[in-house]
Amino acid sequence: MDRLLLVPVFVPLAVGFVLLFLPRRAQSLFKLVTLVVSIAVFAASIRIFRLGQGARYEWPLLKIEGLRLLDLLFETTALGSFILMFAMGFGVLITLYSIRSKAAVERANEYYGSILLAIGGSAGILLSDHLLLLLIFWEIVTAALYLLISTGGKGSNFAATKSFAMIGASDAGLLLGVGMVWVLSETFVISAIRLPVTSPLPILSFLLLMMAAVTKAGAMPLHTWLPAGGEYAPTSVMALLPAALDKLLGIYLLVLIVTRVFVLEPGALTIVLAAIGAGTILIAVMIAMVQHNLKKLLSYHAISQVGYMVLGIATLTPVGIAGGVFHMLNHAIYKCCLFLCGGAVEEATGTVDLERLGGLGRKMPLTFAAVMIAALSISGIPPLNGFASKWMVYQGVVRMGEGGAGGGAALWPLWLVAAVFGSALTLASFVKILHSVFLSRLPDRLKDTKEVTPLQTVPMLVLASACVLFGVFYWVPLRYLIFPALGIPQDADVFIGTWNSMLATGLLLIGVGAASGVLVMGSFAREIRQVPTWTCGEVQANDEMIVPGTQFYKTVSSMRGLRQMYDGQERGYFDLYDQSGRAGLAVTGLLRWLHSGMLPVYLTWVTVGLLLVLFVLCDFL
Repeated sequence: MDRLLLVPVFVPLAVGFVLLFLPRRAQSLFKLVTLVVSIAVFAASIRIFRLGQGARYEWPLLKIEGLRLLDLLFETTALGSFILMFAMGFGVLITLYSIRSKAAVERANEYYGSILLAIGGSAGILLSDHLLLLLIFWEIVTAALYLLISTGGKGSNFAATKSFAMIGASDAGLLLGVGMVWVLSETFVISAIRLPVTSPLPILSFLLLMMAAVTKAGAMPLHTWLPAGGEYAPTSVMALLPAALDKLLGIYLLVLIVTRVFVLEPGALTIVLAAIGAGTILIAVMIAMVQHNLKKLLSYHAISQVGYMVLGIATLTPVGIAGGVFHMLNHAIYKCCLFLCGGAVEEATGTVDLERLGGLGRKMPLTFAAVMIAALSISGIPPLNGFASKWMVYQGVVRMGEGGAGGGAALWPLWLVAAVFGSALTLASFVKILHSVFLSRLPDRLKDTKEVTPLQTVPMLVLASACVLFGVFYWVPLRYLIFPALGIPQDADVFIGTWNSMLATGLLLIGVGAASGVLVMGSFAREIRQVPTWTCGEVQANDEMIVPGTQFYKTVSSMRGLRQMYDGQERGYFDLYDQSGRAGLAVTGLLRWLHSGMLPVYLTWVTVGLLLVLFVLCDFL
C-alpha cells in the first residue's frame, strides 16, 4: 500500500475544513497555510506521477453482512496522475495570485478553506478506483464551488445557489447512474467494470453519468450556472474551478466512462455526444460575441471550448480522443490565464464593463501580453497550444467519417464545419476584447491605472508561457502525457497529416522581426507630430472620441432569426434552471388554487378521488 496517495487528498481536506471555522481576521495565516499546503500537495502529485500506473492504497470502510460497499480505494492511472499534477499546479498558481488580490477579503477563511477543499476533492476524484468514493469527493468539490462563488459579494448568493442547484441535480443523476452500474456489474470498483452498452439499462446509466460529466464541464444545455458564476464570483474562483478544475474533472469522467466503464460503439450515443459538442461550440460563442461584461464573455467562451473536448471524444478515434483530452489541458491553461487577466483588469480599474475600458495596453503591458497570447491560443492560431489540440480534433472528425460506422460518421462534415467556424467566431470576439480593453483610447478616468503586483502577474505569465511551449513543442505533452494516459503507442499512426511547428514558429518570428524593423526605421525617418482631434474647428474631449468595441457585432444580434435567439437567451427561455423554477411556480399556483380553504371545494376533491378509486377497483376486479 502506498500511503503517498493519501497526501494530496486528506491533507488539504483536513486543513481546509479547519480554516472554515477560524476567525476571519487571521488573513495572513490563511494565505500562508494555503500556499504551503498547495505547494506540498503539488510536490506530492509530481511524485505520484513518477510512480506510474499501479500504485494502490486500499482500506475497507463499510461492510454489510460480508458485502463490501465502500472501500478507501486509491489507484494511480496514467490519465488520473497527469491530470492530478496539473490540477494541483493550478491550485498553487491561483493561491499565489490570491495572496495580493482584493477578492474575498471579508470572508478570507471561507475563501482559502474552500480552495483547499476543492484541491483535495479533485485529488480524491482523480485517484479513486471506487465509484462511491468518487461520488463523495465529487460532492465535496460541488460544495467548495458553492462556498467560493458565494464569497463574491453582491449577487453572488444567487449565482452560488444556481450553480449548486444545477450541478446538484446532475449529481443526483450521477448517484442514480452509479447505482445502475452496480446493479449491472455487481461491483463499485472502476477497474473491474466493463459494461457493453447494448440494452436500455446500460444506455440509461451511461446517459446519467454523461449528464453529470458535461454539466460539471459546462457543456450545453446544462451550462447556465457558469455564466452566472462568472458574472458575480471572484475572478480567481472562476480561474480555479470552472476554467480549470471543473473542466478537468468533467472531461476526466467523460473519458473514464467512454473508454473504461462502458464499451461504447459508434451509433446513436455518439451522435448525441457529437451534437452536444458541435452545438456547444457554436451557440456559446455566438452568445459570447454580444456580451459587454468581460467575465461573462469569458464564461461563455469557457462553455464553447468544452464543445471541442466533447466532440473529440465523440469521434471514438485515437486522434480525436487524444485531441479532446489535450484540448482539456490546453483550455485549462489559457482560460485560467484569461480569467486571471480579467481579474487584474477589474482590480486595476474597478470595472469589467467593456464600454468603460480602453487603452490599457500601455498601462498594463504584462497583462496585455498575457491576454494577447491566451486569446490567440483559444482562437486556434498557430503555433500556440490551442491550435495543436483543435487540429487533432479536426482530424478525429475526419477519421470518424473515414470509418463510416454509425450515423455520426455520416454527419462528419457538419461537425467539422461547426468546429472550424467556432474558431473563427472565437477570434472575432477576442478582437472585440483586445480593442475594448487594451487598444482603444484610454478614458480620462483610467490615466492613473497601473499594472497589478508581481504576485499576480507571475501566474498569468507562467500560463501564457505554457500556451507557447505546449504549442511549439506539442509532441512533448502528447508523447509523455496524453498518449500514455489513453494507452496509445507512441509510434501509432493516428494522424492524418503532420505539421512542422518549429519551422512555422521560425517563419512567424522572422515575419514579426521584419515588421518590427520597418516600424522602427519608420519612427526614425521622420518626427511624428501629435495633435488633438478637431471637429468643425472645435477640439473634442478625449472621452467623446472613444469608439467602444461593444458595437462591433451589434448587427449580428439584430439579424432576423438570430434576434429572436438572443432575445430568448436574455429572457432565460433556454435556461433549464429558470424554466424549472417557472414550472415549480406553476405547480405551486395550481396547489394554492386547489387548497382554497373552502369546505365545499375540499368535499368536491374528496368525492372525485373516491370515484376514481372505485373506478380503478371495479376495472381491476
